[in-house]
This record gives sequence, C-alpha cells and structure tokens, in this order.
Amino acid sequence: MARRYDTNDATDRVTGLREAASAVRRGELVVLPTDTVYGIGADAFSKEAVGDLLQAKGRGRNMPTPVLIGSPNTLHGLVTDFSELAWELVDAFWPGALTLVARHQPSLQWDLGDTRGTVAVRMPLHPVAIELLTEVGPMAVSSANLTGHPAPENCDAAQGMLGDSVSVYLDGGPTPGNVPSSIVDVTREVPLLLRAGALSADELRKVVPDLEVAN
Repeated sequence: MARRYDTNDATDRVTGLREAASAVRRGELVVLPTDTVYGIGADAFSKEAVGDLLQAKGRGRNMPTPVLIGSPNTLHGLVTDFSELAWELVDAFWPGALTLVARHQPSLQWDLGDTRGTVAVRMPLHPVAIELLTEVGPMAVSSANLTGHPAPENCDAAQGMLGDSVSVYLDGGPTPGNVPSSIVDVTREVPLLLRAGALSADELRKVVPDLEVAN
C-alpha cells in the first residue's frame, strides 16, 4: 500500500522525507515534486529499481532515465570530459530547469537504459527534491506519468496513474507548470540544444553564444 505525505505540513514533511529515503535505499520507487513536474524516482545505482521505474511507466530501455542530483559538486563523481562551457551553464542555471547530457564516468556501476555512455543530469530547483537527493544521492527520475499521458502537475494525477507501483508519494502541492526542462548536449565542442523547454535558446546563448539548435 502506497503511503502519501504532505510536505507543506512540517511534521508530515519530516516523516515523509525519512520514509522516502528509506524506500529508495530498499530499492523501491518514490514520487517527488520538482520545479517542472512531478517525478518518479529510484536509486540511480540499482539496476532492479531503475528497471521497476521503467516498467511502472511503461517505458522502454531506448528512453533512458535522467538523473537528478542535490548539488553541482556531485557531478565530479558522475561525469567526465565536462567542458568549461558546461560548467558555465551549471553556474548560470542550476538549480533549475536545465538538463545536461554528458559522458558518464566509465567506472560507474549503473544501468539507466541504452545511454551509449552518456547521462542526462539535472539539479532541480525544489527544496523537497534537493533535501531527498542530498540524503540518498543521485536518483534516476522521470516524469511521474504513464508513457503517452500528460506529465503530472500535482500528486493526485501522479498517484492516479502509478498507484501502488510507488511506495511513497511526497505531495508538495501543484508544481509551477508542466513545461519540461531544456536539454543541452555538452558532449560536443559546441553545446547543442536538444529540447527547448523552460529555458529558451536565447536565454542559453547569454552564457553560450555559439549554442547550436537541433533540427
């Protein structure tokens, strides 16, 4: 039976975050609010948990799960060949709605799907998400919806789709909107905007003037 906690209530928040952290460590799934939409998350280093996440969403390995982190410093242990331009994007837009596709450390023991040696990573601008990520470390997090359905802007919508496949729901109230993060590929010499979302190409070019845009 899924448990749900109101993170706008001080007592419920403490209990909910403790229960969510315990669930993640047991390899179970949790739903958490972010600054874009609600996400379904699992321990990024548990192959079984990430597999359960993909199954809960009805999503294939050909659509790898992004990773959320609680601090930019965590990047040092996750990625390699991270350019100065990539760090400038981090400095300008994290925490926030910018996902960076980078090459992950070859030594990492994880399986996020068919990533071809890369990882999509973001630090969300949401206190509940950051507190959980700080406690448990990097999490594989995807929008908390069934594949093909709208990404949820509130906990009710997420729970209506995912039900008891999730152990703990952290209800932070409505999210600011359903605009997804922008995705920039920083594995190249010149960063490439793969998806324009909450951040436009013009905003990103204030930091990376030569930013290219995918067709």
